[in-house]
This record gives sequence, C-alpha cells and structure tokens, in this order.
Amino acid sequence: MVTTLPYGSWPSPISAELLATGGTRLGAPQLVGDAVWWTEGIATEGGRLAIVRSAGPVALPSADDGPASMDGPSTDPVTVLPAPFNARSRVHEYGGTSWTAVPGAEASASPGGAGDAASPGGAGDPPLVVFVNFEDQRVHAFHEGEQPRPLSPVGPEVASAQGPSLRWADPTPVRLADGTDEVWWVCEDHTGGEQGPRSGADGVPHIERYIAAVPLDGSAAEDPSAIRRVTPASRFVAHPRVSPDASQIAWISWEHPRMPWDGTELHVAPLLGGSAGEGRIVLGDAETSVLQPEWLDDQRLLAISDASGWWNPWVWTADDGAQQVLELDQEFAGSMWSLGTTWFQVLDADTVLVRYGRAADGLGILRIGTGDLQPLDCPLTSIAGMQLREDGLLVLAGSSLTQFAAINVARLELSPGAETALPAVPPGDRSDATSTGPAPALSPLTLLRSSRSDAPDPAVLPTSESIEVPLRNDPDGGVVHAIVHRPHQEGLAGREGDLPPFIARVHGGPTGHVPPVLHLPTAYYTSRGLGVVDVNYGGSTGYGRAYRNRLRGQWGVVDVEDTVAVMEHLVTAGIADPGRLAIEGGSAGGWTTLACLTRTDTFAAGASSFGVAELEKFRLDTHDFESRYIDGLVGPYPERKDLYVERAPLHHVEELEVPVLLLQGDEDRIVPPSQSELFRDALAAKGIPHAYLLFEGEQHGFRKASSIIRAAEATLSFYGQVLGFSPPCVPVLELERG
Repeated sequence: MVTTLPYGSWPSPISAELLATGGTRLGAPQLVGDAVWWTEGIATEGGRLAIVRSAGPVALPSADDGPASMDGPSTDPVTVLPAPFNARSRVHEYGGTSWTAVPGAEASASPGGAGDAASPGGAGDPPLVVFVNFEDQRVHAFHEGEQPRPLSPVGPEVASAQGPSLRWADPTPVRLADGTDEVWWVCEDHTGGEQGPRSGADGVPHIERYIAAVPLDGSAAEDPSAIRRVTPASRFVAHPRVSPDASQIAWISWEHPRMPWDGTELHVAPLLGGSAGEGRIVLGDAETSVLQPEWLDDQRLLAISDASGWWNPWVWTADDGAQQVLELDQEFAGSMWSLGTTWFQVLDADTVLVRYGRAADGLGILRIGTGDLQPLDCPLTSIAGMQLREDGLLVLAGSSLTQFAAINVARLELSPGAETALPAVPPGDRSDATSTGPAPALSPLTLLRSSRSDAPDPAVLPTSESIEVPLRNDPDGGVVHAIVHRPHQEGLAGREGDLPPFIARVHGGPTGHVPPVLHLPTAYYTSRGLGVVDVNYGGSTGYGRAYRNRLRGQWGVVDVEDTVAVMEHLVTAGIADPGRLAIEGGSAGGWTTLACLTRTDTFAAGASSFGVAELEKFRLDTHDFESRYIDGLVGPYPERKDLYVERAPLHHVEELEVPVLLLQGDEDRIVPPSQSELFRDALAAKGIPHAYLLFEGEQHGFRKASSIIRAAEATLSFYGQVLGFSPPCVPVLELERG
C-alpha cells in the first residue's frame, strides 16, 4: 500500500543524529605487517582522527572466494592512537596523509621493553608509528600502548601563520644507501628562516616548503638544527620518492599563481649524503600538471601527466626522456587537494595497479612495456585508496551507488592463466581502453570496515542517474555532467499532480568532482520527498583538462550557467517543480550558490556553507595554498579588479529577492567568517529573510556531532519554510529580516 503525502513532509528514519554519529570518516588504508591500518574520524570526540588497525592479521581470501578473516576475539578495529591526540595535518590547511608506520623502527626516546612486545600486525617487532598532531602540528612517535612523544620542535611564534609556524604532512619512509631508515616529510615553514618572518613585494607572508628528514631519535624536539633539509625550498612541494638503489630522488613542485592541477614540475636529482644534489626538471611546466612520480627501477620513473589533455601515465629515463605509456581519454589521476594522495601502485618494473576512468573510477592492471591496460571487475565507482600485499591481498577504500564508503579486501591474481582479453569498459565511459594478454582476476570484495555500521534499509535510499545536459549555444556539442537523485521511500509517494522540490548541490573546489556514489546526506533529503541533483559544472575534474579549463577566467559565470542549465533541464523534463528549486554548496560551492541566487531568478532559496561572498578581501584573508587560485579563476589582481568587483555576489545583493541560510565555522582559515558576515549584513540591510549560524570550534567543514546535527536540521527547516512543506520532528529555524 502506498501512502500519499506532500513532498518534503515524508517521515524518515534518516535523522540528523544518524548523519552525525552513525557514520565514520575512514582514511586511506595502509598495510602494516599482516594487518590493515587506517584513520577514523570520531565525531563524539570532537572530530579527532584516530589511527586504528584490524584486530589481527588479515588473511588472504581463499581461491573459492571465501571471505577474508581476521584472527582475534573481535572484528572491531583497535584504536592505536590514544586520546586526545588527533592525527591531522594543517599543511595547506587541507592537510593530507598525516601518519605512517615504520615496521621494526626504534626511537631512542622510547621506554625500554617496547621492542619485546609481539607485533599486533603479525610476527616481528611492533611498528613505530609517526604522526603529526593537530593541536601543535608537531611530529610525534610511539609504539602501540605508549604515550606519543614529540620528534619535531615547536616553531617560533609567527603572527601571520595564525597557528603553528612549522607544519608537517605526507610522511615517506626512506632507506638510504647506508641502510639508515628515515621518515621524510613535507615541511611548511612560516618562520622565514635566517631572515625571519617577512612579506614579499605583494604583501603576502613569506612561506616556503621543502622535503625534510625528522630524526626518529627525538633529537630535533628541542634542537631544530637536527632537522635535515632534503630538497631546495619552493612555494609548494609534494611526492618525494627515492630510487630503489637510493642514488636519486624525485619530487614535484609548483609556484604561485599555479595550482597543482594547472602546472607542476617533476624534479630528478642525485641523492648525496641524504640530500638532493643539483637536479633538473624532467617533465611538466606551467601548463602541464604532473603528479605522483614513482620509480619502476633504478633508472625509470613513472608519473601521471596531462600533457595530452588527460592525466595519463608517462615514463622518464635519462637516456630517452619522457614517453607516454598509453594515450586514452581517461583520467589516471585527479585534483591533489590533499598531500599524499596517490592513484597507482607499482607492483614490479613492468606492472602497475591503476585507478582510472571518466566520471567514475575503475581499477586496472597496466603493463608498462606494451601499454596494455587490463581492467579488473571491481564494483566500486569511487576509489579513495588501494594497496596490494605481496601474497595478493588487495585492500581497497571506496564506495559505489549501492555501498557506502568502506574498506574492503579481495584476492588479486595477476596471472591466473586465462588467455581471455576482458573488454575495457569499467564504470563510467571508458570504452576506448584496450587490453590483450592474460586477464588478471579479482575476487568478490569482502567488507573489512564500513563507514556505516547502521546503514539504513535500501527501501529509503535513493536511486541515482547520471545525465548530460547540452550546453546552450555550443557549436562543439558540449555538455554539463550531473547526477540526479529522485525522491524515494518505498510505501510513500507525493500527491497526484505535484512535482517535488529539487535541491541543486554544487561541489566545492571549484576544481573538484562528485562521483556517482551512495551518500547519506543525499538520502536525508530524498527519503523525505526532496530531489537532489549534484552538478559537475565546467571546471570539474573527471572529464579532461579542456573541461577543467572551461572555468578559467569564468568563475561566477560558467558554474552559474551550467547549474541553471541543469535545473532548467529537470523542469523541462517534468522532474522538478519550477517554483520550488533550491541550491546549496560549501566553500567554492557556497560562492556558486550565492552567485546563482544574486544573478538569476531560478531558485527560491539557497544555503551557503562557509561560502566565498567577495574576492578583494578574500584574497588577502585566505590561506596561502589558495591565495592566488583566483588569478586563474577570475584574473590577476589588480589588473582585473573590475572582475573581482563585478563577479562578487556581495555586490549584487540588491538583485536578490529570496531567503538565504549561512553556515560558518568560527575557526575557518580557508574561508574566514568575515565572508559570511559581510553577506549577512547585506541581507539584513535589505531586509531579506535569512539566518546565520556560527559554529564554535569548527574549521572548514563541520566535524563535531552537535554541529552536524544543528546544521542539517536548520537547513531542512529552512527549506520547509521557504518551499512550502512541513518536515516532521525538526526544530523550527528562526529567520531574521533586519
């Protein structure tokens, strides 16, 4: 029997509390011995990132596709990092990989006896865990069961840093030619070195970044001179990699105003005495993005470059230079917002495990010598991390349209003996990939850890559809990519003749991407009778460099036009109620939200989370990583000051006629509270209904359970008041006019 209720007023078991406390943010997994380790965000402990591990060794699934097993009394993960420590980096403010485990390593500051304990991941000494702690941004080390102790010093106070002046990310274990084990880090240094804190000619504080070795014996905790610089300083550096014979080092760098998806340079240098000698740039430039160098052997270096218009694999040698391994209209990498992000794993000198695709991720085996790409039958559509153990155990972090984000394990056989070539048509459009030769085989995935132990009944989860909307007046036949999630809950339907309200959700970045995956905040809306559409507007990743470059100089134009085009398509197709369209987004998505509200009459309401409202003040107040991002998105300042003023939603509030909800963290360094508050004041001056919620102790994105609950309920109440429905069991948000 089907019950008819107004769209938006359907009762739903997916509560705001479920969004906040039921799920777990899972970090990319690492294999440590025979165990699997990862990080988990704990909302009930202030959102801290804890390092956890499997309860025991993770066995290789049997050949008959039996489930993987873990020894031990429980399958619940074991928390390794004690509270209140928080393994989270502030390099670039977005951070990145914040920890690693070094099997068998010792720190001389370690209390005696730790080395006699059995390793939780299997035989041998317990690993030394090194991580950066969020509060003080110092590198710490410990063995499981110990209290962490600092390895890096406290940096001098620098006012412009607005926090610790020395920050660390992306730890990389290294073995030097003499057998010494070290961990190298990307260091973000606000101190100014010997000259002290200072600003450049443009008034921007001097910040430099370099690869550095932090001694494991704790000697640098009180003596900064014990830290050894490995590479020269650049504005930005990433991906330090040492050749197998420890004779060479590779890394990438880039300078303002570029972002890592605009242009980077791949350096190779001899490694002399543990530091880089005089090197050279072997791949990349201001208009070519090169990511993740990895050594295939002592002489050959594999990296991902978008020189062809798509991020594809290339190999460099000193004798032959750089050569493209294969050319496909597929993305083998993405936007590097977080340091330490990787997209492939070298298995041997000729074999690489890759993730690749267009719009969705798939998994494959790439043969370097022939360029053959052999896809694997993997059900995931978004892959966040992967690592293969020598015995064939594959650990995968990812999600799909039917599975919430999770860590899975499977058995991967690279040469099972079958001579059948698999068709290269993984998820998304990858129809031009080819493969020949023996087909590798991947067993069905076995769940190790889900982000949701309380996943709702599929009856209340949405069905989703990827669509392409033709661009208006485009002679080349271009399209806008979007994912439509229609209202859905078994047993409930909207009233006859009614169309549902629809919410356009615009991602942040703006150089980002929304993959086709199951996402509980989407179901929070769709299970109540609200439609959602995720818009991958021009500038998004996943569709090649030309699609990314559509936003160059056009931020506030192309993103707005594309979002409106998608909504008009839904209205024309009879999917959405034209009078009840809303829009929401965070960060750069908040900018697009406010721009759509002030520059078009498409939407009846909008919710901006920590959104950019204007550009002249923002470029001075935001953090270093994105401080010149707008040069490419809008234009250089002050040469194009006119565009900075004309594009800003703040300067078009007089054209705004609909209510707005503003959500903001009070410790946000990326989009400071001043942006939301300037827009709030403009709304009040015009008498537009609005609400401004400031969340104490939150940064760029909300991590505390209380904040997530309040934000979700406030947004739903806001939409109900404006779009004409009554969401049950939700506190009413008070809107102001003055």
